[in-house]
Amino acid sequence: MKLLVVIAVIAILVSIFTDPKKTWLGIKKGFLMFLKIAPAILAVLIMVSVVLYMLPNEIIIKYLGEEAGFSGYVFAAIAGSVALIPGFIAYPMSGILVKSGVSYPVIAVFITTLMMVGFLTMPIEMKYFGKKVPLIRNGLYFIAALLIGGLIGIFYSL
Repeated sequence: MKLLVVIAVIAILVSIFTDPKKTWLGIKKGFLMFLKIAPAILAVLIMVSVVLYMLPNEIIIKYLGEEAGFSGYVFAAIAGSVALIPGFIAYPMSGILVKSGVSYPVIAVFITTLMMVGFLTMPIEMKYFGKKVPLIRNGLYFIAALLIGGLIGIFYSL
């Protein structure tokens, strides 16, 4: 994290020396964009925190922890496939889940399906691409997410 901050500061300094007006305009736009998405991020983090507070860690670990085995992967894949959560909210939420005891492979399956599989948006895809393309795309990505989780589980345990 410290390395990213150092790189960002160096990039901003180089940008300021190169073109100060564009740099400050970019910083202003970025800050305004942050202010627009901050309420959504905050609302979802509050909701996730409340749900995680109300759910005992034992239940979370039972269904999503390492002891859950393959069913944890499937549960995470289904949850990610039906959720309509943007990535900028999903990543902090995943950090909270990891701190609650959810394994990294299960988080990988959840994030992968969240970004690549969209069961709720399939009717729209079917309208424009027909039935075959969305079914194949979502099916392959669902399987790929499970494989990615399995690979991360293998590499994580090394």
